[in-house]
Amino acid sequence: MEFGEYVYRQRPALMRFATVLTCQTWLAEDLVSDVLGRAFERWDRISRMDEPHAYVRRMVVNEYLSWRRRLARTSPRADVEPDATRLSDGADERAERDAMIRRLADLPRKQRAAVVLRYYAGLPDAEIAAELGCRVTTVRSQISRALATLRIDLTANPHTYQEAR
Repeated sequence: MEFGEYVYRQRPALMRFATVLTCQTWLAEDLVSDVLGRAFERWDRISRMDEPHAYVRRMVVNEYLSWRRRLARTSPRADVEPDATRLSDGADERAERDAMIRRLADLPRKQRAAVVLRYYAGLPDAEIAAELGCRVTTVRSQISRALATLRIDLTANPHTYQEAR
């Protein structure tokens, strides 16, 4: 498969995946662009693999994890509260998705990556472990901790979910 054909077919899926990982569209665009640029340089080797898309998706995860470390050191922080009373389009589905993305954004980066790979990409534990470069038991514990945090968030502040609906 030629690189242009791969990008044409898989870029929308990579963008959706990166958007869920980063919780910000602009950051996902930068992330996917950088990864595709590096993949282009190595496309001869990547295209010969059994699963080139899995490899590129792993590149996205690795780049996301390294970006989070860099952004944490260099990004200015502000205590700005999002305006929860106003929704851009008013659709229930979008409000629920936005509420979930906000809750996902509060998770540590490896927990978020594990949850996204499991529930968004639909990967089994073994493939998630390969993507994250850890053991299967680590994946299970990361997902368990993330789900516990998400449950506590919902029970501690039940109005957050109701306001978003």
